[in-house]
Amino acid sequence: MRFAEIPGLSAAKQQLIHAIKGNHVAHAQLFYGQEGSANLALALAYAAYINCKKPTDTDSCGTCESCSKIDKLVHPDLQFVYPVSSTKSITGKNVVSSSYLKEWRSFLGANKYGSLVDWSAHYGAENKQANISKEESRNIIKSLTLKSFEAEYKVMIIWLPEYMNVSAANGILKILEEPSEKTLFLLVTCEYERLLTTILSRCQLFKVPAFSDEELQQFLIDQKGVEADKAKKIAALAEGSLQAAVEHIDSTEDDAHVMFRDWMRQCWGKDFTALNGTNDSFSKLSKTAQKLFLQYALNMMRQAVVSEYLMDEKEKLNDSEKDFAVKFGKALTTQKLEKISEEFSKAHYHLERNANVKILFLDLSLTVGRIMTAA
Repeated sequence: MRFAEIPGLSAAKQQLIHAIKGNHVAHAQLFYGQEGSANLALALAYAAYINCKKPTDTDSCGTCESCSKIDKLVHPDLQFVYPVSSTKSITGKNVVSSSYLKEWRSFLGANKYGSLVDWSAHYGAENKQANISKEESRNIIKSLTLKSFEAEYKVMIIWLPEYMNVSAANGILKILEEPSEKTLFLLVTCEYERLLTTILSRCQLFKVPAFSDEELQQFLIDQKGVEADKAKKIAALAEGSLQAAVEHIDSTEDDAHVMFRDWMRQCWGKDFTALNGTNDSFSKLSKTAQKLFLQYALNMMRQAVVSEYLMDEKEKLNDSEKDFAVKFGKALTTQKLEKISEEFSKAHYHLERNANVKILFLDLSLTVGRIMTAA
């Protein structure tokens, strides 16, 4: 993994490179950023750069033996820990990262911006809660007591340490504070506030910024061949998440609008039979697609409020969306539109925290219906 493979974020990349060049390498670093950010990708690129045999001023070479092995995720001095759960074939004390290494390599090789939901689906978690167990902490200590095999630094990347069992977290405190010489811990998190303060106090924090709309738009155009207008709209909906932007490519604007328009009509008319059908359709979407749909809904609420006054905003919509926004804005008061927007935001928040999708969406539909028809 090279810095050049990550879209944009030039300041963040330069900061990491500058630290290595200046010999200011903290032995425990916490890369934190939102879901779909480049936190894991940057940690990988950082590990590649620090062990590269022929680094340039801006990146690892990508061709030396060390870079080649890291790119293939087979370098003996690059190790991973990540949340896992039992499956039909793996149970008990075997539920540790090393048992899923083959699946991890294939997952990470294809998707360095994925979420825990994506990872769990990849290895077949069967809806079980993944975590980093106490048994895993023993493996971490055992592994890191050994010196590096061939690289200058031995690197341990812990992905999503917020899912670490409390006993496991306490178990690695000593080695996290005083690791062997030339050993690096790179913790990669999306919710650092959930980490134990004893873990946070031992790490140097590195905030990974969300991708800008422009960076996402350019990535979609250059790497995915998306037309400029569509790329711009997808980037605006993705809210800084590259994973969300990529997943939204195959979801056309018309599909999203038709589903949203019909849903609003069902809420207005309190058509419970139709709402059940929409609820089923929503629950079958991926989690990222569900969040994108709610973000689209929030955007349409905003358009219904402002499109009458800000003519430039209308240019962001296609003809069907413009017509809907104008009619919806006239049918409901600004106060009601704001209340509905608040409910969409709440649903988005709870969806990120693994609320039951069917219950969440049905409750949202009934609440929106009540707001629409209230006197």
